[in-house]
Amino acid sequence: MKLRITATALAAFGAVAAVSLLSPAAARADYAVLRSGARIQITGYERIGDSIRLTVAGGQINIAASDLISIEPEDNFQALPVVPAAEDIPYEDLIHAAAQKHGLDEKLITEVIAVESNFNPKAVSSKNAQGLMQLLPKTAREYSVRDVFDPAQNIEAGTRYLKDLLARYRGNLKLALAAYDAGPETVDRYGGVPPFPETQNYVRQIATKMADLAVISPGN
Repeated sequence: MKLRITATALAAFGAVAAVSLLSPAAARADYAVLRSGARIQITGYERIGDSIRLTVAGGQINIAASDLISIEPEDNFQALPVVPAAEDIPYEDLIHAAAQKHGLDEKLITEVIAVESNFNPKAVSSKNAQGLMQLLPKTAREYSVRDVFDPAQNIEAGTRYLKDLLARYRGNLKLALAAYDAGPETVDRYGGVPPFPETQNYVRQIATKMADLAVISPGN
């Protein structure tokens, strides 16, 4: 199945991006980021004249070359070398302390860490999110984190940020998770969970695991 979509003219590639992204040969990639704000999960892409052919599950999509901003890899972090027993949660004491201090469910913090970094305290994403709870430098500064790769500081700040997002969205877990992943400005702009597969999968993955647990509202 081949789909063709026509988009409005958008910002052109920079010189460096043009060399790496517009090679005639197909290349492996994870997400195509469009000027419109859409993020399309892909398995490959190819320059054909003034168009880019994106290979997606089930077919292909042709877009104008000027519509494509960048190709971003999906962040996958390796687990800790020693896999803990099922009942042994990495950094359990730090998670418990942060949960008690800020009134959140330990399970929520644990699931966010698992999805964000796979419990790798040195994880750095392609967007420069860092540490166990993948704090962006701006967020780390807002929460006075001196060493973002220190598990105690990272979990403390990440938990506070998650608590603040829950307060901002009046206890709506899905919106808070979407804001943690994509940023509150993006959630506010779309008026809900943004239509990005990455963010929707992120919210679904954590919310499903939390479905049978009550998240303690901030301030309780």
